[in-house]
Amino acid sequence: MKIIFASDFAPIRKFAPLMADHPEAVYGDLLPVLRTADHRIVNLESPLDPGDGFIIKSGAAFTGCPEHIASLKAGGFDIAVMANNHTFDCGEKGFSATRRLLRENGIAALGAGKDLAEARQPIVLETDGAKIMLFAISEGEDMRGAGASSPGVRPWEADELAEEIAQAKRSGCIVMVSAHCGLEYQPYPSFYVYEAFRKWAEAGADIIIGHHPHVPQGMTFFGDTPAYFSLGNFVFYQPVNFYYRKLGYMLEITVERGRISAHRPIPYRIGDEGLRLLAGHETQDFSELFARLSAPLSDPDSARRAWHAVLSCNGLAGFQAELEKILDKLRTDPPHGAAMLRNRVRCMQHLTQWSDGMTRIIEGTIDDAPAEYTATVRDFLTREV
Repeated sequence: MKIIFASDFAPIRKFAPLMADHPEAVYGDLLPVLRTADHRIVNLESPLDPGDGFIIKSGAAFTGCPEHIASLKAGGFDIAVMANNHTFDCGEKGFSATRRLLRENGIAALGAGKDLAEARQPIVLETDGAKIMLFAISEGEDMRGAGASSPGVRPWEADELAEEIAQAKRSGCIVMVSAHCGLEYQPYPSFYVYEAFRKWAEAGADIIIGHHPHVPQGMTFFGDTPAYFSLGNFVFYQPVNFYYRKLGYMLEITVERGRISAHRPIPYRIGDEGLRLLAGHETQDFSELFARLSAPLSDPDSARRAWHAVLSCNGLAGFQAELEKILDKLRTDPPHGAAMLRNRVRCMQHLTQWSDGMTRIIEGTIDDAPAEYTATVRDFLTREV
């Protein structure tokens, strides 16, 4: 069995009319590659129905329209991960309508539900007598994590997921984990993400796939388990010229004889008219970049130093600017400002950035990160196409 996993898909901004009028066109020359797979999984980073309108949240909210399901089908996707921070952008009504639309078009939904039990429910694929169990988890941003009797996405419960992975392995399943997590636009993963991926690998996960940072990150092995930290953007248009936000990769996974026998990134470039595979020197450039991003993830100490570089590049000035932005929003638009502040103290990616950053400032070590890592962080934040 061949499986292709793609990251963030949202029929928004410049891509919205293209995907409505020409559903296949956005994939460009990735489409023949997608069609080689037996299963195609994508992180659906948007509702496909406006519901009753946008919720008040800390960041951007957006939605597609029901006709955009044609583009999802044109890509051949049969599983849509909904464990992310945009699934409930149009509230419960938008979520319910989107999930119904997926079901009517033969696409299974994963990672969100009417309650926590449903949001935790994995999807099982079968091949040659082997079962593949796919789990999805996210950070439950903006208080959108499911509760015992309330709808939402699967929230960040790393220990609980580890127990479920171990149970699935005891039953003889191959385990895949999809995780929507981490600090956006950074080349290196937040250290809590690194620790969680290691925990899941030790519990028995066979492969772990991260997304959310909107830029590509590297991978490492925890024992025999490959962990990819961020695939970057997929069909997700951002109206900026930053080089790394226009670069991503799909993950091709081969399963045979009851195990994952191969896995490889398939890199592409995102343009105004859709996606295209890398070619020529671009492929070698990506390979070198991917090796450089992966190098510090080989052990916890260097992964922590890479995370320190992310904190260092933000620095005291960055924390001050963000705090001033939140305070200004609290004065001019209190509900939005309150959502921003609440998310900083409740969501793991922001909570760990602030707590780790403040600790470094108190200790006087905020500027002590390795130069080679800080250079990569600055490159990711400034390089343009």
